[in-house]
Amino acid sequence: MKGFFKTLLASFLGVFAAMFLGVIVLVGIVSAAGAASETTPVVPDSAILKIGGNLTLAEQSSDGDFDPSALFGGGSMNATKQVGILSAIQAIEKAASDPAIKFIYINPSQVNGAISHLEEFRTALVKFKESGKAIISYSETYSQGGYYLASVADKMYVHPYGGNMVFGVSTSLMFLKGALDKLGIEVQLIRHGKYKSAGEQFVNTNISEANREQNQAMITSLWNSISEEICKSRNLDLKKFNAHVDNLSATQPEEMVAAGMADGIMTRDEMTAELAGLFGVEKEDDIKMITLDKYAKAVIKPNIKATDKIAIIYANGEIVDSGEGISPSKYTKVISDVRKDSTIKAVLLRVDSPGGSAMAAEIIRKELELLRKEKPVVVSYGNYAASGGYWISAECDKIFTNETTLTGSIGVFSMIPNIEKIVKEKARINIVNINSNEHSDMMTMTKPLDRAEAAYMQKGVEVIYDTFLSIVANGRDMTTQEVDKIAQGRVWSGTDAIKVDLADEIGTIYDALNYTINISELEDYQLVEYPKVKSQMEKIMESFGNAESAISRLSDPDIALEDMVQELKQMSRTVYARMEYDYVFQN
Repeated sequence: MKGFFKTLLASFLGVFAAMFLGVIVLVGIVSAAGAASETTPVVPDSAILKIGGNLTLAEQSSDGDFDPSALFGGGSMNATKQVGILSAIQAIEKAASDPAIKFIYINPSQVNGAISHLEEFRTALVKFKESGKAIISYSETYSQGGYYLASVADKMYVHPYGGNMVFGVSTSLMFLKGALDKLGIEVQLIRHGKYKSAGEQFVNTNISEANREQNQAMITSLWNSISEEICKSRNLDLKKFNAHVDNLSATQPEEMVAAGMADGIMTRDEMTAELAGLFGVEKEDDIKMITLDKYAKAVIKPNIKATDKIAIIYANGEIVDSGEGISPSKYTKVISDVRKDSTIKAVLLRVDSPGGSAMAAEIIRKELELLRKEKPVVVSYGNYAASGGYWISAECDKIFTNETTLTGSIGVFSMIPNIEKIVKEKARINIVNINSNEHSDMMTMTKPLDRAEAAYMQKGVEVIYDTFLSIVANGRDMTTQEVDKIAQGRVWSGTDAIKVDLADEIGTIYDALNYTINISELEDYQLVEYPKVKSQMEKIMESFGNAESAISRLSDPDIALEDMVQELKQMSRTVYARMEYDYVFQN
């Protein structure tokens, strides 16, 4: 009877899921067909380039993901569109010399992006001002990221009931040992590196001094980069600016104007009238604007007539042994295809990864090594190029980094959960292991590691750490002893990475691309990107398959439990070259 009801429930869920997903696919097909029929945007003869309109800066341009909740009134039927950071920068450069674009208007509350994307985009806006064209900014409330981006403007205006949320940079670290102890779960951590704090949150109840030191250094370096650029653009005294931030004394509109952090206070209607005057018209309806995503589509055209090519390989996400992310099966094929393509003369590797599996990183590095024997490979770092992300790129010909990039983290670790206590004391299950050899049950996760087993795991970590040191030493022309001094798992900001020779130059993805073009000595070329961005239809069909599989598994508790156990086992078998956590910049 129990099996009957379980089968009945699974069947019911399956039928409901098929009907629900069928509707989503149908709507997706209609939406995709509509998107495909869209014409290329046309730039008006005279227009304001608007930066806003729910703009999301990302690694690569994408039409976004369809929101199924829209079917029930919970979201938008239109996919959120993302503009790749390179396309965004190229569009700004085009606008500087385009007579049709009169000036730029930024509403930073409608711009989303990680800190390094904002930094790269802001750099492009600084260069735009050299054209003599103005940048105007307006927002009800300036978030910290929004203020950082908009501070480049010639004039900054704020709503009478707005203000800013510029509070400085912070990170919050959670230590879980107390909670795990209550659950009866022990995490056995094996690592190398004084600063390799990955896993520390599972074995400590508080932060170590080394971890506090590196985090404080990173936070300070990030804030220095941000605050110095703000003050440079706004012609503010850095000490006075920090005093205002510390004392929360320039957060309201009147305070912002008095402190020089804004130029005026306006309602939306007043801002519209200001834009009309600057544009040279009297009525709001006569103002012509084009958003950045549409402008980029209109002015950035592939040079399909060119035979020779420059390739950009985007290594975006966590480095994994298989599945979604930067996996060997996916990236070795991409890199191999690029290497074998005789029309590709040079490669830009864009890395935005906190790292992951050391084995996967090494497989990808070896494929890049083969590529480098035939073609120059230049690197551009995004928000992260840490641990495994640094592993795959350390030997490339030149490394560009942003000031706010988090990189380094040259260290490795492994974790093995021990669930013996929770199984025996909480679940009242007795497990008996029968072994052929002394350590046959080492990876069962139902017993603590003994001294020999811990030594075995530590030996593996040490071998991988030494390999990591050798890779960096070879790529950066240093001795392993010199690398070891700046390694030990420590994470560096891009600014500090230059100082310790982990990178060559501060620069955006656009700077790195121009360098790649120069060393290729190509005058006429076509830019090609890998991996190819999935179309809206491909994403819908993939989501359909993933959801169908998930529902099938959720309908069977035994399979769900088995999946969880397998995931824990995989974690225990993997040696990680990964940064310990992700940093989120509020914007």
